[in-house]
Amino acid sequence: MNAGAAACPAPVLLFLHADTVLPAQADQLVADACRRSIAWGRFDVHIDSDRPLLHWVARLMNLRSRLTGIATGDQAIFMRQELFQQVGGFPDLPLMEDIAMSTLLNKLSAPVCLRTQVRTSARRWEKHGAWRTIWLMWRLRAAYFFGADPAQLAIQYGYRPRDPQ
Repeated sequence: MNAGAAACPAPVLLFLHADTVLPAQADQLVADACRRSIAWGRFDVHIDSDRPLLHWVARLMNLRSRLTGIATGDQAIFMRQELFQQVGGFPDLPLMEDIAMSTLLNKLSAPVCLRTQVRTSARRWEKHGAWRTIWLMWRLRAAYFFGADPAQLAIQYGYRPRDPQ
């Protein structure tokens, strides 16, 4: 994400997970939010599934984000380029980098929470089970909050460490 931002001359940056799709008017919505002098924000998320439980999960994710100001890549985080530079970019973490970035940004301003939804894949939820995934996410977030090593959390999440070469 930092490498992409470094190569981007645009005044506004948007970061999202590879399995998240923006709405057709996303560029206009972000531009309008930034014209209102909002420094950063995110979209509401919709988990791409017909399962009622996942609709509730998405609603609760959006509510949690509104209450805490914490956004994730599933919610398509956007910010002004100068704000990105001011906080020093994304912390170099293998997991929770979006939460760490939100924490830094929250110290400067509250996010705008656009009600327009991005669509994110239900793949992980469906593969591992909704309740199991909910439990995993909350356990990892709590561990991160209490100072756990993000590299170890990434392994628990299912990421494998990269070969340093």
